Amino acid sequence: MKNVYKLFVVLFLLSLTAQTFAQPTFGIKGGLNFANMVVKDDDDTYSDDFKMKLGFHIGGTAEFVINEKFSFEPALMLSTKGFKISEDGEEDGYEWEETMKVNLMYLDIPLNVKAYFDAGGTKVYGLFGPYIGMGLSGKYKWEETWDGETDTDTEDVEWGSDDGQVKRLDFGLTIGAGLNIKGIEVGLSYALGLANLSNDSDGGYKENHRVLLISAAYKF
Repeated sequence: MKNVYKLFVVLFLLSLTAQTFAQPTFGIKGGLNFANMVVKDDDDTYSDDFKMKLGFHIGGTAEFVINEKFSFEPALMLSTKGFKISEDGEEDGYEWEETMKVNLMYLDIPLNVKAYFDAGGTKVYGLFGPYIGMGLSGKYKWEETWDGETDTDTEDVEWGSDDGQVKRLDFGLTIGAGLNIKGIEVGLSYALGLANLSNDSDGGYKENHRVLLISAAYKF
């Protein structure tokens, strides 16, 4: 955990240095999220049956050129996270299906260092850095279908530090790669959540975000 904090500090200082020597290039960025979670303790992993939940991210970026090969890119993004569980079967000749979705909305601040490589007029880049996020809203949604009839129910996520509530603060690391063609970027990245979102850590219990992101960005 201390190493993550150190990385945040280093990249923050790097951003101050970049601002001293270069004017930023601003951009807008958005795309698809394939979100999931890892839920486990010292004895078992409870998220093996979890499935990815489709969502989105959108926001703005500011890229500071450090030299010909490297840049620093902070961003401010609205990003959906969560997971879903689906089960189905047959009972007494009737088909049934149950689905639960956890829909969470975060404000994320990724702080990425990008390394560029020239590939015949197209810039290929890799990126790496920490992110910090704050939970804004969330809902649990249940949907049950029995013999063609569907019932739904929803409940707001409670944020806080009590049992049964979800911690607002999220942080982790992002790694990714992509292409830059005349100011238009297309990339793939993976956000590895390191923050335990659960207030109950008995027996090593923890809940961590995992998000695969497909992004497109336009630089002004």
